[in-house]
Amino acid sequence: MVEGFGVQRMLKAKAWIIRINLLFLAFFLLLYVALLLRPSSFAPYSLNSASFVSCSLRECHPKMKVVLEETEPSLALKSKGNSNMTKLEIPMKLWKEMGKSTKIGMVNFDEDDISEWESSFEIIPIAFQKVSKYFEWKDLFPEWVDEEEDLDGASCPEIPVPDYRSYQKVDLVVAKLPCRYPEAEWGRDVFRLQVHLIAANMAAKKGKRDWFSRTKVAFLSKCRPMMEVFRCNDMIGREGDWWFYEPEMNRLDQKISLPIGSCQLAMPIWDRGVNKVYDLSKIQRATKTVKREAYATVIHSSEAYVCGAITLAQSLLQTGTKRDLILLMDDSISMSKRAALAAAGWRIRMITRIRNPRAEKDSYNEYNYSKFRLWQLTDYDKIIFIDSDIIVLRNLDLLFHFPQMSAVGNDNSIFNSGIMVIEPSNCTFRIFMERRDEIVSYNGGDQGFLNEVFVWWHRLPRRTNFLKNFWSNTTLEKSVKNEMFGADPPKLYAIHYLGLKPWLCYRDYDCNWNIDDQRVYASDVAHKRWWKLHDAMDENLQAFCKLTKRRRIELDWDRKMAQKAGYEDQHWNINITDPRRIHLV
Repeated sequence: MVEGFGVQRMLKAKAWIIRINLLFLAFFLLLYVALLLRPSSFAPYSLNSASFVSCSLRECHPKMKVVLEETEPSLALKSKGNSNMTKLEIPMKLWKEMGKSTKIGMVNFDEDDISEWESSFEIIPIAFQKVSKYFEWKDLFPEWVDEEEDLDGASCPEIPVPDYRSYQKVDLVVAKLPCRYPEAEWGRDVFRLQVHLIAANMAAKKGKRDWFSRTKVAFLSKCRPMMEVFRCNDMIGREGDWWFYEPEMNRLDQKISLPIGSCQLAMPIWDRGVNKVYDLSKIQRATKTVKREAYATVIHSSEAYVCGAITLAQSLLQTGTKRDLILLMDDSISMSKRAALAAAGWRIRMITRIRNPRAEKDSYNEYNYSKFRLWQLTDYDKIIFIDSDIIVLRNLDLLFHFPQMSAVGNDNSIFNSGIMVIEPSNCTFRIFMERRDEIVSYNGGDQGFLNEVFVWWHRLPRRTNFLKNFWSNTTLEKSVKNEMFGADPPKLYAIHYLGLKPWLCYRDYDCNWNIDDQRVYASDVAHKRWWKLHDAMDENLQAFCKLTKRRRIELDWDRKMAQKAGYEDQHWNINITDPRRIHLV
């Protein structure tokens, strides 16, 4: 009986072992199948890539996102002869200019009947996987990236693209662009960007660029193609919804070599990580040659920024730049101040102001679209615009190497227009003027407008336009930023003085401390840095940074209100030694 009971126990034990082994076997089989079905990590130019967003926790903060989605077959994979397809007619311009032997690469015509094209030209369908609908613009243009490479460095999610190596040379690239206008945020469409970049890569990698001909690009779209990729200067015609371009290949080469979004720096600041596309030493050597390039700023409507513009010019000259300094101004600036601005280093050009049609009369932003006049400086190939509340600490000439629109990130997916690389163009200026009534600026100013026109932009390191603010208001943030503001030799290329400007304060301390909603902009270290530059200027120029009687009254009132509020930092209690308090304008 005992022996039988022992055998029974042994059989039960064996049964449990078999069950456990079966469970393990099932688990490993499931894992094996999952690995087989899982799309492999793909290189930027892989034909069989699945449409998904791959990113780290840092890149997709606040939520991780790995999206796998079955995509529609591309043009090359879709069956022909579908009766539901729309017949694609050949535009007259192509009938006249292209012959039977013309090789045409066609992108995104999987829902069109292209039989007429196939009987008239040599058609090369460009196969690609459409990007996932879950891939969002903010994945390419995040608010924050790891610029300093404190973690692993910034990186971008990947957009599926064709294997360009498998295609022959083409005479023409034809692409159909999605257009969701007038939906909100219609321009920030990842699929739309994907088609643009495929067309650009095909033209640059498989196009002709000899003395006799260049590969042309044609788009079918109700919306204008992205000016950030295909410049309006390169547009050679339009026929209904067809847009025809003959792009300048060197410019196109540079654009497709840049990161796909602001998720990665266009200009590296270290000798590792993101410094893969550009060799800074080569850029610095190339930019030493003086070309048709200039720095520029704009002042209009009042003389409040004259002192700032004088100081900006002096700071630029101290960096050793040989580029021209161009100042656009209207007739609100007096002759004496114009003379001072010219003495500071500016070449003055008079402009007529441009009114913001959505601004209130006599508001601060009524004429801030005057900045559009920068695009009329067509005697220059490139302009680095710098706001007149900025001082430059290190030479910025290397920024001329980068294309329009290159700038520092601001909030969400937008750039800060305080420093930006632009390419003057009369047709771009005309487009701005035509769209003034249509475009709604998120902040009522030029920055909001430009961010709606140039949605695809290239991120410069924040050190090139370091904003003087302390949004998180932590001890660590103050310590890190103030150390950078005061570093000598400088670590920053430029400081952007948000809030009340240094020349509108007493030199003894940053007057932003005295106003509750301005305290996030207060930094005595940055304030001292500006005044150090001011003191190095000629005394005749310093005279244009004096206080008015009205401004002294405002400063003294703010000090009293700060005392009444009981601010513990007690800047309101600092003894004022600034001689400008007595020697008023």
